[in-house]
Amino acid sequence: MASAPNPGPSATTAVLASVAALGIWRLLAVVAPHLAALALMYETETDFGSRLSFALAWGILNFFWITLLRRPALSGALSLTMVVVLVLLSRLKHDVVQMTVNFIDLMMIDRDTVAFLFTIFPNLRWSVILAGLVTLPLMYALWWLDPFRIRRLPALACKLACLAALVGYSLYHPDEAWRGYYDDGYLSKFFRSGVSSVSDFVQYGFMESAASTNERLNMPLVDACHPAGRRPNIIMIHDESSFDIRAAQGIKVPPRYGDHFKSWDGRQRTFLAESNGGPSWFTEYNVLAGLSSRSFGRFAYFVTRIASNRVERGLPLALRRCGYDTLSLYPAYGGFMGARSFQMTTGIERFLDSKDLGAKDVEPDSFFYGKALQLMGQQPPNKPLFTFIYLGANHFPWETRFRPDLLPNWRAPGNVPSIDEYLRRQAMSAEQYKAFVAGLKKSFPNEPFLIVRYGDHQPEFAPNLLEPGLDEGAIGKKLDAYDPRLYATYYAIDAVNFEPVKSEAVMDTIDGPYLPLVIQEAAGIPLDPSFAEQKQIMLRCKGMFYGCKDGAEARRLNRLLINAGIIRGL
Repeated sequence: MASAPNPGPSATTAVLASVAALGIWRLLAVVAPHLAALALMYETETDFGSRLSFALAWGILNFFWITLLRRPALSGALSLTMVVVLVLLSRLKHDVVQMTVNFIDLMMIDRDTVAFLFTIFPNLRWSVILAGLVTLPLMYALWWLDPFRIRRLPALACKLACLAALVGYSLYHPDEAWRGYYDDGYLSKFFRSGVSSVSDFVQYGFMESAASTNERLNMPLVDACHPAGRRPNIIMIHDESSFDIRAAQGIKVPPRYGDHFKSWDGRQRTFLAESNGGPSWFTEYNVLAGLSSRSFGRFAYFVTRIASNRVERGLPLALRRCGYDTLSLYPAYGGFMGARSFQMTTGIERFLDSKDLGAKDVEPDSFFYGKALQLMGQQPPNKPLFTFIYLGANHFPWETRFRPDLLPNWRAPGNVPSIDEYLRRQAMSAEQYKAFVAGLKKSFPNEPFLIVRYGDHQPEFAPNLLEPGLDEGAIGKKLDAYDPRLYATYYAIDAVNFEPVKSEAVMDTIDGPYLPLVIQEAAGIPLDPSFAEQKQIMLRCKGMFYGCKDGAEARRLNRLLINAGIIRGL
C-alpha cells in the first residue's frame, strides 16, 4: 500500500508562515487598542496631570472588561470604543453649550433626551446605525482572534488599584470647574468630575441650604387669595436662545430690530439667565419654581430631574391658589430632562408635549401660538388661565436655513451666514408674536391678558461675539464666574385689555428666579408667604438673587422652604 506523500519544504514553510501570520494578527489585535489610546491621549490631553488621569482611567476601563470577559483584545477594543464615543459626545456637547461631558451627564441620558438629539441632528441617527453595523462584526472577530485569557481576580485587583490612584489624585488635585469649557481633556475630566461630584454630594447633598434656623414661613391657605380687580389670563413665553445681539460690536441688524425686546411701556429690560448656550432647563427651573439652579452646584445640569416631586413651589402653584387653571405647551418629548414631572410638581395641571400637540420635528413659533389660541378657546368663562408657551424654532444649529417659506422677503443684513440665520429666526419670532397678539384681540375681544416673554439664554456663539479677544479658557472662567455680560437676555411685559400693575419689583434688571414674582406683581396677584419673603430679598439685593451675599440669601430661602415642607428630600 503506498504511503501518503510528505509535504515538501515549501509547503511546510507556507504553513508555518500562515501560523506565524495568524499569531501576529492576534498579537496585533491585543496591542492595537492600546496604541490607539496612547495616540488619543497625546492628542487630547495637554499636561502631565491630565495624561496621568487618562492612563488610570484607561486602566480602569480595560481591567473592568477583562474582569467580565477575560479577553484582553476584546476588552481593549471595547474600552477604546467607549473612549472614542466619549470624545465625540464631548465635542458635540461643547459645540452646543461650550462644555465637555462630565460624569453627572450620565444621569441625563434617557430615551427622550436621545430622541431630542435625533430631532435636532437628523443625520445623527444614521451615523449611530452605521457605527453599530461596523462595530458588532469587529467585536465578534476580536472574540474569535484573541488567544489570551486573563484570570478575573488579578484583573479586579488591578482595576481597584487604578481606581484608588485616580481617586487619590483627584482629591489631591481636584478638577477646576472652568476647565470644563476647554475643548480637550475629555476622558480625564470625565473621570475626575466623577470623584468631585461624589465628594460634593457626600458633603453638601444635591442642593445648598442654610443651617437650621428658627425662622418659619406661614403656610398659605387655599382660599386666602383675593386679588383686587379682575384677574388677567397670564401667558409666559419662553423665547428660545433670544437676546439683543446689538450688545456685540459690529453686528448688522434689520430695521426696528430692537422693538421685539420692549415692553408695553416702551422700556427694554434685562433678564439675567443662569445658563449660556444650551441648557434651557436651567431657566425653566428659574421661571417656574422661582428658585436658583446655582444652588445645585455641580448637579445643576439635572436640576429639573432632582426637583421633580421634591420642590413643590412655583408660579403655577401660586396662581392655582388664586383660582387659575394652568397649561403648558412643550416643544420636545415630556420626558426630556424630566420636564413633564418637574412642571407638574410646580403646579402645571395640563402638560402637552410635542407628541400630544402633533408636532413634527422642530416647529415654528406660529405652531405653538395656534395651539395656544385653540386651547384658550376651550377655557370655561370667568376662569382665568395661566399658559406657558415654550418655543423652540430659534434653537441651534444656525448653519441651516429653517423654514425659508415663512419669511420669503427676508434680506440678510450681511453678517456671517450663521449670524444672519439667527437674525432671520428672530425676525420670524417677532412677526409671529405680533400675529399671536392680534389673534388674542380678535378671538377674545373682552378678555384681559398679561403676556411676559423672556430669552432663556444667549446662543452658543454669543460669548465669542461679546468677548472676541479671549480664548475658550478665558471665556470659560468668565462663564464660571457668572459675568452678567454673558448671561444677559431680555424680558418684556405686554398686555391686552389690561393695565399691568405698577410695582417696585418690575425692575430694569432682574435675576431669572425673580420672574415669577414680577409676573404676580404685574398681574395684581397677592403674594403667598414664600414669594413675599422673596420680594424682600429682591428689594434688599436690587434684583440679584444667588449672586447676593455669595448665595447666602438663596440658601436662607431654601432653608425656609425646607422647614415649611415645600422642599423635601434635599
